[in-house]
Amino acid sequence: MQSGSTQTEVLIIGAGLAGTSLALSLPSTMKVTLLSSAPAPCGASPMALGGLAAVLSAQDSLEQHIEDTLEAGARHSDKEAVRGILQAAPEAVHWLLKKQVPLDRTEDGQLHLTREGGHSQRRIVHAADASGYAIMQALLPQLTQASHIQQRTDCLALDLRHNEQGAVAGVDIYDQHSRRYETILADHVVLATGGLGSLYAHSTNPDSALGEGIALAWRAGAAIRDLEFVQFHPTCLHADGPTFLLTEALRGEGGHLLDKQGRRFMPDYDARAELAPRDIVSRAIAAQMRQEGSSHVWLDVRHLGADTLQQHFPRALEEGLRRGLDLRQDWVPVAPAAHYSCGGIETDLSGRTTVAGLNAVGEVACTGLHGANRLASNSLLECVVMGRAAAEAIAESKITQRSALIPETDIANTSSMSRSCSYKNSNPNSSSSSSSSSSSSSSSQASVGPNWSLSLNASSHSTPNPRPSLMTATAANAVENIINDKGRHYGKNNSYSNGNSKNRSPSTNNPPSLPALRNLMQEHVGLLRNRQGLMQALHTLDQWRRQISLLPPSLDQRTLSLQLDTAWLLTQAALDRPHSLGAHYRLD
Repeated sequence: MQSGSTQTEVLIIGAGLAGTSLALSLPSTMKVTLLSSAPAPCGASPMALGGLAAVLSAQDSLEQHIEDTLEAGARHSDKEAVRGILQAAPEAVHWLLKKQVPLDRTEDGQLHLTREGGHSQRRIVHAADASGYAIMQALLPQLTQASHIQQRTDCLALDLRHNEQGAVAGVDIYDQHSRRYETILADHVVLATGGLGSLYAHSTNPDSALGEGIALAWRAGAAIRDLEFVQFHPTCLHADGPTFLLTEALRGEGGHLLDKQGRRFMPDYDARAELAPRDIVSRAIAAQMRQEGSSHVWLDVRHLGADTLQQHFPRALEEGLRRGLDLRQDWVPVAPAAHYSCGGIETDLSGRTTVAGLNAVGEVACTGLHGANRLASNSLLECVVMGRAAAEAIAESKITQRSALIPETDIANTSSMSRSCSYKNSNPNSSSSSSSSSSSSSSSQASVGPNWSLSLNASSHSTPNPRPSLMTATAANAVENIINDKGRHYGKNNSYSNGNSKNRSPSTNNPPSLPALRNLMQEHVGLLRNRQGLMQALHTLDQWRRQISLLPPSLDQRTLSLQLDTAWLLTQAALDRPHSLGAHYRLD
C-alpha cells in the first residue's frame, strides 16, 4: 500500500447533479477535480423520476410556489432560502435547456408542466418519468469534454484536513483503482456526497447513500442541521426485487390509493387526498396498513389511460411489467420507504458551511429550503441552483496562498481511527436525554471530539410545537392506534414498529455491521418514532462506535465508522425533538 498527495484548486466530492452543475459552472481557468465513489452515472440523481419545480406559467406565481414549499415543510423552512432558491428556478431550467437536456414539451412546443403532491399548480418540468437520468445523460459528456475538469472514479473520501489557519484545505481519500491512500490539497473543498437513505433497510436510495459526507463535515467542526427530518416516499413498489419508486407524478396526474377492498382511503386522512404532502401520505398509508394488517396498499392508475401511461410514465410501466404487473390493467402494491434527507450540513445560499474552506451542495447540505419535509421536485432544482451559486461564489472568492496542512498521523494508523470514532457528549439539548444515563455517560467518557458549540438544531427557525394537524379525526385516531399494537410489523419487508420489540433489536455484543445498522435504523428511527425506541437505538450506536474503535484498522472500518457517526447524529436529533413536526413523527 502506497500513499501520496496531489493538488487542485476546487475539489468536488460527489458527481451527482449538484456536483456536476457546480463543476460545469466554474470558469475554465480553474483546475477542478471531481471525485465519485463509482463510475458515472452514479448516486441518486440518475434515479430521480419527477423533475424540477419552477414557476413557468401565467397561472402560477412565485408566491404560490413559496407558500406550497412552506406548507409542505411544516413552516420550518428558512424563508430567505425558500425565496432565494425558488426565485432562481426558471433560470436553472433555462440553464439545463442550454445544456441540451431533453425536457418534455407539448404539441405546440411549450415545456410540458405536470403537478405533484403538495403543489397547487402545474409547475414540474420533466423528461417523461426519468428526469434525473435524462439530465445526467445530457451533462456527463460535457464533463468529459471540459479539459479543466479531472474526473476520478472509485475514490472514497475518508477525512477532511485543516491547514494552519483552521480552514479545510485537503481530503484524505482511498483510490480503489490504484489501491492507494492519498491526500488531495485544495483551495476549495465541496461536499456533494448525497443523502443517507441507505442507512435504512428499506430505501429508494442507491446503496452508496450512507451519509458519510455529514460525518466528514461534523468531524471537521461544521454545523449540522435538521437531521431528524427524513422523508419517506409513500409509493414504493412492494414486489420482489430492489425497491423501485413510483413517481409522485402518478398521483399528481390523478392516481388513487386504495385499501384491500378497492376503496380510496386518502380522503379520510386529508382533504387533499392523494395530493397531500409526502409525510401525510406516508403516515396515512402506514395507518391503513396497520388497520388491515397488510404489508402494502394499492395504487390504481388504470383510469389515466394507456396512452398517458406510455407517454409520460414509460419507466414505471416498464418496471411493473418486468415484475409481472401491468399499470394499465392492474392495481400496484405500494408501501413507504426512506427517500430523502431534508437536513444536513448547514450552508448559506452560496453553499458555504460554518467552516472556512468547506462548501456543501445537494442533499448532503441543508440550506433551509425543505424545512421539516421536502416539497416534491424542489430537490433537483436545489441541486442546480445551489451548484451554480456555489460555483459563482468560489470563482469570485479571493484565492489565498495554499498553506501546509496540520500534521496528522497516517490515515491507516490505529490512533487516527480511535480519534475519529470517539466524541464528547454532543447532546445540544441536555434536557431531552439527560435521563439517559447509559447513553450520556458512554458518550461523555471519550476524550477528543469536534466543536459542539455549533449544535444540531442551532439554526432552527420554528418552535418545537407541532403545527395544527391537517388530518381528520379518523386519521389521527388510526395513527395513534399504532401505539396500542406495540411491536407489530406490516409484513416482513416493511417494519414500522414503534421501537418496543426487543427481540428484533441487534445485539450490542455483536460486531457492528452495515446490515445490522440498517435494521436498527429501520426499527427505531424510521417513519414512526418514540423515545424508548430512540433511546435504545442511541445506546446501541454508542456501543458500536466504541467497539469499532477497538477493531484493527481497515478501509471497511473507516467507512463504517462514518456511517455510524451519521446514524448517531440522526438518532440524537430525533431524540432531541420530542414533538412531531413534518417528516419527524413521534408516537409519544
